[in-house]
Amino acid sequence: EVQKHSVHTLVFRSLKRTHDMFVADNAKPIPLDDESHKVKMAVKLRTEYGSVLHMPTLKENLREKGGPNTGDPYGQKQYSGNQGQELEYLITGTHPYPPGPGVALTADTKVQRMPSESAAQSLAVALPPSQSRLDANRTAAGVGDIYRHAGIAERSQPPGMSVAMVEGSGNKNSALMAKKAPTMPKPQWHPPWKLYRVISGHLGWVRCIAVEPGNQWFVTGSADRTIKIWDLASGKLKLSLTGHISTVRGVIVSARSPYLFSCGEDKQVKCWDLEYNKVIRHYHGHLSAVYGLDLHPTIDVLVTCSRDSTARIWDVRTKASVHTLSGHTNAVATVKCQAAEPQVITGSHDTTIRLWDLVAGKTRVTLTNHKKSVRAVVLHPRHYTFASGSPDNIKQWKFPDGNFIQNLPGHNAIINTLAVNSDGVLVSGADNGTMHLWDWRTGYNFQRVHAAVQPGSLDSESGIFACIFDQSESRLLTAEADKTIKVYKEDETATEETHPISWKPEIIKRKRF
Repeated sequence: EVQKHSVHTLVFRSLKRTHDMFVADNAKPIPLDDESHKVKMAVKLRTEYGSVLHMPTLKENLREKGGPNTGDPYGQKQYSGNQGQELEYLITGTHPYPPGPGVALTADTKVQRMPSESAAQSLAVALPPSQSRLDANRTAAGVGDIYRHAGIAERSQPPGMSVAMVEGSGNKNSALMAKKAPTMPKPQWHPPWKLYRVISGHLGWVRCIAVEPGNQWFVTGSADRTIKIWDLASGKLKLSLTGHISTVRGVIVSARSPYLFSCGEDKQVKCWDLEYNKVIRHYHGHLSAVYGLDLHPTIDVLVTCSRDSTARIWDVRTKASVHTLSGHTNAVATVKCQAAEPQVITGSHDTTIRLWDLVAGKTRVTLTNHKKSVRAVVLHPRHYTFASGSPDNIKQWKFPDGNFIQNLPGHNAIINTLAVNSDGVLVSGADNGTMHLWDWRTGYNFQRVHAAVQPGSLDSESGIFACIFDQSESRLLTAEADKTIKVYKEDETATEETHPISWKPEIIKRKRF
């Protein structure tokens, strides 16, 4: 008769059996398969050294170092690119009558194949370098040349190493020599920025800010559900707009029409006519909070991004949703538009940045280098480059393909906002209220600011949600968690003598990604 056991007992017996079955092999390494190892190494050779496989191999050096297989630890007789033919290095100039160009070789004028070392040395020293030697030298002129020959970006070369040409009477071969590690170039001097005005009036966190194209006034959106318009010169309140039923997360003023666009956590995107101060259009379609928006500089197109993991392209006039840019797997925190390709750039909480093809509505490039949420993206006003901000790093990129330029490490906080001006001052504002100012070209952090919260606020209400330069780029405005807008300007009294750059030409120790 079969004994009945409880489910609990049966599960534990099954677990024990499984454990007993696999416990013996627990710490054993997987046996190496020779065939797959050879394939792997062949692929590795082709991938990493494919650009130099066409170059000749020096048999004499191989023999000195202990046979032809010394340089090949993986037991491959030849590189796959030269299968079936014997690799040889023809030492020209070792025969008194080398053939001229276009002269057919005869038995007498053939170049000797493997001369003795002493003969080769003496004759090579005595004779001027031949054309083929110069050609060979030119082939191995530099790692940069090799990578360009292979079509790989030069920045991919291993740091600290370069192929150096050593020419002594034309008889020395190209030698792989250690080159001095790259150092950071001297940064451009920028005057420090100082706080000169604090504007209060909002009753909640100030989440977004935009300056109008005429530089007369600026607009802010807040968690108190209002949009306020302020005079830029005096800092006085000009107008309050109500209509959103939740936090206003994005505002932008059109340069092409008298319109102001806003979006918020109420899923709404509104178009305000500033002649009547009324909402004239709504753009319906997002399924969750709308976190940011931007206008296309040359066509009447509005781009918004949302917590629903999408960005949407809207026709400003018809209110139609032209494209839904889907692909991100988490909330899209920021979106930027430009006239050149790629016309739309998004940063998301899924840690990726996507560059979009506006016409097709599809992703051109996905950048996966960041390890944490990308909450801020900024485009340089003059260069064809952009920067992205994340708690792990600020990174700079090249358009159109998103090639990595450099990291700007050191702002160890949640970076909510980035701004850059034409002078190459990059500003990063963080959730803990700190603001770092950087030299765009070198990535040098020349100033750190942590402004005090306004009286009556908690220290924990220190946080920067948005920052922007005005149109003249002489003022920097920040939207903060202590319900204020802070205005900074350059210190006119500062000089390079009073505020020197505390910079040393240190070796660059930056992560590649």
